[in-house]
Amino acid sequence: MEKLLKKLKTNVVISSLLCVLLGLVLLFWPGLTIQIVCTAVGVVLIISGVIRIVGYFTAGDGSLYSQVNLIFGIVFAVVGVWIVMKPDKVLAIIPIIMGIVIALHGLHNLQQSMTLYRDKYEKWWIALILGILTVGFGVLLICRPFAAIDTVVMLIGIFLIYDGVSNIWIVSRVAKSAKILKQELEAVDGDGREI
Repeated sequence: MEKLLKKLKTNVVISSLLCVLLGLVLLFWPGLTIQIVCTAVGVVLIISGVIRIVGYFTAGDGSLYSQVNLIFGIVFAVVGVWIVMKPDKVLAIIPIIMGIVIALHGLHNLQQSMTLYRDKYEKWWIALILGILTVGFGVLLICRPFAAIDTVVMLIGIFLIYDGVSNIWIVSRVAKSAKILKQELEAVDGDGREI
């Protein structure tokens, strides 16, 4: 159980640091970043589509798997070309997608705050407030994707930095609470043996 908790803590910290890093990039280079990301996503989809299409014609087995692969290949290639040709259309939905991701992180933070509350951690309410704020930021992005994309991208960067930092703080409190609980259980177990 302890190894699992350490692994989970490490995964959360790494993903949170990546959130902070991505947030900083979006905050300081919003326009360039968004264009690069859109073009990269489009190119990756085109390459993936072409590979699937070529795979269909080189395999030539006519199986259902190959036919489905061909359909996916065509869809990926068409969507990739559309993204490269019309990045502004993609930019319009990015705030909504990021809002959903941030809101889901906030819901996870709320769940962790309840864990802290059940473990009788004194400052569990800070995690609750951070979770509520994170959900609020996510909902704001979903409901009010602002007109100026650079502003939205910078806000997404700020929200990602906040999300990463708050995740690290919350997971450190959960880990501390679990450690204290473990020590208390070991102390009770040790007292029981002495009797």
